[in-house]
Amino acid sequence: TGGKDRRSGLILTIPLCLEQTSMDELSVTLDYLLSIPSEKCKARGFTVIVDGRKSQWNVVKTVVLMLQNVVPAEVSLVCVVKPDEFWDKKVTHFCFWKEKDRLGFEVILVSANKLTRYIEPCQLTEDFGGTLTYDHMDWLNKRLVFEKFTKESTSLLDELALINNGSDKGTQQERERSIDLNFLPSVDPETVLQTGHELLSELQQRRFNGSDGGVSWSPMDDELLAQPQVMKLLDSLREQYTRYQEVCRQRSKRTQLEEIQQKVMQVVNWLEGPGSEQLRTQWGIGDSIRASQALQQKHEEIESQHSEWFAVYVELNQQIAALLNAGDEEDLVELKALQQQLSDVCYRQASQLEFRQNLLQAALEFHSVAQDLSQQLDGLLGMLCVDVAPADGASIQQTLKLLEEKLKSVDLGLQGLREKGQSLLDQISNQASWAYGKDVTIENKENVDHIQGVMEDMQLRKQRCEDMVDVRRLKMLQMVQLFKCEEDAAQAVEWLSELLDALLKTHIRLGDDAQETKVLLEKHRKFVDVAQSTYDYGRQLLQATVVLCQSLRCTSRSSGDTLPRLNRVWKQFTVTSEERVHRLETAVAFHSTAEKILQECPEQPEAFNEMDQFDEIEAVGKSLLDRLTVPVVYPDGSEQYFGSPSDMASAAEHIREKMKLVGLKKQQLRQPEATTPES
Repeated sequence: TGGKDRRSGLILTIPLCLEQTSMDELSVTLDYLLSIPSEKCKARGFTVIVDGRKSQWNVVKTVVLMLQNVVPAEVSLVCVVKPDEFWDKKVTHFCFWKEKDRLGFEVILVSANKLTRYIEPCQLTEDFGGTLTYDHMDWLNKRLVFEKFTKESTSLLDELALINNGSDKGTQQERERSIDLNFLPSVDPETVLQTGHELLSELQQRRFNGSDGGVSWSPMDDELLAQPQVMKLLDSLREQYTRYQEVCRQRSKRTQLEEIQQKVMQVVNWLEGPGSEQLRTQWGIGDSIRASQALQQKHEEIESQHSEWFAVYVELNQQIAALLNAGDEEDLVELKALQQQLSDVCYRQASQLEFRQNLLQAALEFHSVAQDLSQQLDGLLGMLCVDVAPADGASIQQTLKLLEEKLKSVDLGLQGLREKGQSLLDQISNQASWAYGKDVTIENKENVDHIQGVMEDMQLRKQRCEDMVDVRRLKMLQMVQLFKCEEDAAQAVEWLSELLDALLKTHIRLGDDAQETKVLLEKHRKFVDVAQSTYDYGRQLLQATVVLCQSLRCTSRSSGDTLPRLNRVWKQFTVTSEERVHRLETAVAFHSTAEKILQECPEQPEAFNEMDQFDEIEAVGKSLLDRLTVPVVYPDGSEQYFGSPSDMASAAEHIREKMKLVGLKKQQLRQPEATTPES
């Protein structure tokens, strides 16, 4: 109970009951209780209180005798508390007194109310009239906690010591095997430590009975070894647990390092194995846009598989960086080597994927340009294969311009194809740098031959189109010239018609005298020369049209109509011109004769003898007047007058006036002839 006798020896109370008491169990219990105090405390001896008030004398006697065998050296006094109404005093006193020397300790048979003679009341519980507070169930519960803590902590210490000592063995293999076998303790160290701290706290507060006030008893104080033992166990536990945590940390770090190393090797082995094999089998570039797109799709699938491993690489790289930042010198070299190996392989594989992607993109662009160029060449060829049937020279010029634009577009397309092809060839030539020692010359030769074949085929097709364009250009230029000749010939007909119209409408004067008439005749000849040049120009153009039609193997749509028109207008002009010349020549003769007659003097006798001149001039004048009234008759039977009737009347009036003057002159010449015979 924690109570002490007057010699400071501990008081051991044995309460007996009416039920049968097992001596074996009691012996074990006493052994256990006597093992609790320290040796120093045991040396002061024990006072045993045997509470026999509820038991039989024979049982009490047996218990007292058993104390001889259990604790003979430690027991100094045995106080048997007797019932008030039972047991024979003499017998009991006599029995204990007779056995005193053999027992080795004094036995006193005493009533409960007389027990204070031997033990202070403050050291006795309420059952014996004392004031010592004691709760046996509380003591028992706390003792069980202490025993459990002691047992668990001791076992845990052994386990932790085994684990920690195993981690300190010489070889790495032994250390790992020892840790593997004994790594996890049977109980949780944190739980045991918490239990010990709670127990120590209660021991230090001396409140095991749960009372809230007054001085509480201390059945497990320092003298009973509870608090020092708990503190010692806690210290040992903390020390071993700290070492254990370090062992766990080291093993966790080693495990993490091994896991990282294992994952690194998984990434490296896959990238250098299946990943590289996937790239080795993908060397083609396709022979069309669709084939290149299919290869790109396949490459995207390969990239998707690589992305999963690259994600693992990123995670591993972060883990390695975290471990490097932790600063464990012993692992820095190994971690850096793993990081470098992982980075080299991943970057090399990523570069290969990027190179392959760029190569396929370049191939797709090359085939796209080739397809566009092929379509342009097909369109140009289709345009060249269609026969040209333009309506006029302007449409031919437009068609020719469109042809030149298409040819220029083809040139640009071929130039772009060559640039794309050369860029693709350059990339293919660099492919051997990441082939992992694999000879890709044969495989690349197929790609190179395909690219060069496409460019050569496009060059030949373009050359054929250029040759056809040259022929078509020449033909179209000849057609332009043909249309130009036809237009110019029609223009010549128009010009000649205008000259004819001008001849009829404006060339009507016959002159007032011989000199003026001669000037008009000279101008008329020049006018005729212009008309002749126009006619000859038209004839030459029509002849050129015939030659061009023969060269183009086509019939002109207008030359057949233009030539008859030209000839018809020219004949009309010729007839009109001849009529004009005839009138002017008649007018010159008329004016010359009239002027000669009118200028002769009457004194000239020869003038009077030539009267026949007057008759001649009258005849010429009448003939001229008659021509002025007669229309020009063309070969086709049509007629056309010079000028207007008023213009012709004015010219005729002038001729009549001059004829009157000639007539007056004639009369003057006849009068002297008549007067001479009379004289």
